[in-house]
Amino acid sequence: MVLKTSEKALDTVIDEMIDVVENSKDEIFNISEAARNDYEQLQRELTETKEKVVKHIDVGDKLQQKVRFSRQRLSEVSKYFDRYSETEIREVYERTHKMQTELAMLRQEEKVLRERRDDLQRRLISLDQTIERAEGLAGKISVILTYLNDDFKQVNEMIEEAREKQEFGLKIIEAQEEERRKISREIHDGPAQMLANILLRSELVDRAFREGSVENALKEIKSVRGMIRSSLYEVRRIIYDLRPMALDDLGLIPTLKKYLSTIEDYHSVKMEFISMGSEKRLNQKYEIAIFRLVQEAVQNATKHAEATLIKVKLEISPKRLTVAIKDNGKGFDTTTKWDKSFGLIGMRERVEMLEGTMKINSVIGKGTIILISVPYNVE
Repeated sequence: MVLKTSEKALDTVIDEMIDVVENSKDEIFNISEAARNDYEQLQRELTETKEKVVKHIDVGDKLQQKVRFSRQRLSEVSKYFDRYSETEIREVYERTHKMQTELAMLRQEEKVLRERRDDLQRRLISLDQTIERAEGLAGKISVILTYLNDDFKQVNEMIEEAREKQEFGLKIIEAQEEERRKISREIHDGPAQMLANILLRSELVDRAFREGSVENALKEIKSVRGMIRSSLYEVRRIIYDLRPMALDDLGLIPTLKKYLSTIEDYHSVKMEFISMGSEKRLNQKYEIAIFRLVQEAVQNATKHAEATLIKVKLEISPKRLTVAIKDNGKGFDTTTKWDKSFGLIGMRERVEMLEGTMKINSVIGKGTIILISVPYNVE
């Protein structure tokens, strides 16, 4: 009893520490995001300011050239005063004075813009340093959180590990039994029922021949042929669900296309599939893993999410395999369903076996996006 109380107290202390550190991480993230937003805004303002400086310099240089010509004209008028009227002299003087004033104002505006440009550059450097420090702190806090969540809780986790393994083993057994029941039902309701009907129809064919009605016999034979075709289709579909032979013969992309097309035929859901990058055959382990991941995600979307549209995107880049499965279903709360869904747990473990990552973004009422990224050298 004392041991259990101590464990609960330790869990409480660790949870409080994690909350404090996570809040600090959130605050640092907010500071970093605010700094990034300010950085982008200042970057745009700096670009605009530089453009204005260049424009002022260009306009100023042209105006200065005009002032130089005007001053020369004024000097000429002043030198030969007796040749020009008072009105001409005044116009030359006023025009020169006006251009000199405009030039002075333009140079002053240029000076202000230059100072603003230099200030923006200094602020951008400071913000860049702030972002860098924030990212460094965020990384350190992540290490602390990892320590608190993983290493520091290892004692309690070791105590629970045996029970968790037992529960997980039971889930595996339950899943296997459920899969057996599913296959049994599919065979009973599909091929077995059809074979029984074929047997009855074959007796009708025999009776029709005995009675001399060739036409009725031919109709029954055509019907039997259709039922045999349907039975064969059902048997192949069941085999395909267990292990698609096309995966061995054709590869991942053609198999996915065929599988998604089959799902679209059997369910009232529209499927969209996009493949990008190399279409070379992958290592069999990766082809099987990616297919099973897509299969599990699509089955979850059709059975549980009640989706009407599912989009699957596969990108095979030189160093990475990326899969995105998006549906417009009812979504779920990722904070609770993640740990309780055997299918999602199996997907996560399969991805981790390939040293990849899986992210789930789901909004209740708006659908789910599953993003899987696995390192893989295509070469």
